Amino acid sequence: MRRFLALRLAMSAIAVVLAAAFTFALIHLSPTDPVTLALGDGASAEQRRALSEQLGLNRSLAHQFGAWLGGALHGDFGQSIFTHQAVGAELARRLPVTLSLVGGAVLLALAIGLGLGFAAGLRRGSWADRVVTTVVSVGLAVPAFWLALLLSLAFAVKVRLFPVAGYTALTQDPFQWARGLVLPCFALSLYSAAVIARHMRGAVVDVLGSPYVEAVRARGTSRALLVRRYVLKNALATVTPVIGIQVAVLLATSVVMERVFVLPGIGSLLVSAVISSDFPILQGAILVVATLVILVNLLVDVGLGLLDPRVRPQ
Repeated sequence: MRRFLALRLAMSAIAVVLAAAFTFALIHLSPTDPVTLALGDGASAEQRRALSEQLGLNRSLAHQFGAWLGGALHGDFGQSIFTHQAVGAELARRLPVTLSLVGGAVLLALAIGLGLGFAAGLRRGSWADRVVTTVVSVGLAVPAFWLALLLSLAFAVKVRLFPVAGYTALTQDPFQWARGLVLPCFALSLYSAAVIARHMRGAVVDVLGSPYVEAVRARGTSRALLVRRYVLKNALATVTPVIGIQVAVLLATSVVMERVFVLPGIGSLLVSAVISSDFPILQGAILVVATLVILVNLLVDVGLGLLDPRVRPQ
C-alpha cells in the first residue's frame, strides 16, 4: 500500500505541473496584450516598457513559467492587472466559499445517492425500486440552474426560510453559514446524487447476482452479514470512480450556483477574470481548481486501492 500511495502522489505532482504548464501556455496563446489592457491604447512606449518589466513579460516564456510556478508553489500568484491586489490573497479569501458549497453538495450527493441506490438494489423489482428509479430519472433531467431558481422562489422568496443570496462566513455565524448553503448545495447535488444512485443500484444488483455471493449465501451466511461484508464493499469499489467524476463535475458546475446565489467563490472570480481578461487571476484560479480535481482523483485512487487490492501495484 505504501508503494501504491507513493506512486499516486508522484503522478499527482506531475499532473499539477502539467496542468500549470497547460494553463500558462493557453493564457499566453491569447492575442490580448495585458499591457494594453492595463494602460490603454494611449500609453507611451516608455510606460509600456516599464509595465512589461514589472510584469516580467520582457523575459523568455520558459523563465516566466518557472518564476510563476515557483511563486505559485509558495502561494504567490502575482498581482491583478487592474486592481493590483495579490492574487493569492484573493484566492485564499474566496476558496472557503467554494469548498463550503462543493463540500456540502458532495455530502448530500453521497448520502442521497448511495442510500437510495443501495436500498433500490437490495429490493430489485419492488415498489421502492420503482420509486427510486423514477426519482433518479427526474434528477437526471432537471437542470441545476432551473432547480436553483425554483428553490429560491419557493423557499427564499415565498416562504422565506432561507436567504435569497449572499454568504456568511463560518467563523462569523455558523448557523447563518449553514442556512445560506442549504439551497445552493441541494440544487448543485441533485444531478450527481441521481448519477451515483443509478450506478449504486446497478452495482448492488450485479454483486447480489455474482457467483461468489451465491456461494456465500449457500453456506448459510445471514443476509445482514452478507450485505455488510460482501455486497456493500464490492459495490462501493465499483461506484468509487463514478463518485470521483461527480466531484469534478460539482466543482465545474459550482460556478453556476455561485452566480445564481451571489456567492463570492472562486467560480465567480474566474468568470469575472475571463470577462476582464485579468490573466494573473485567471491563471491562479484555473490552477487552484485543477489542483482540487487532482486531489480528488488521488483520494479516489487511494479509496479504490483500500476497497479493491487488485488495483494496487504488485
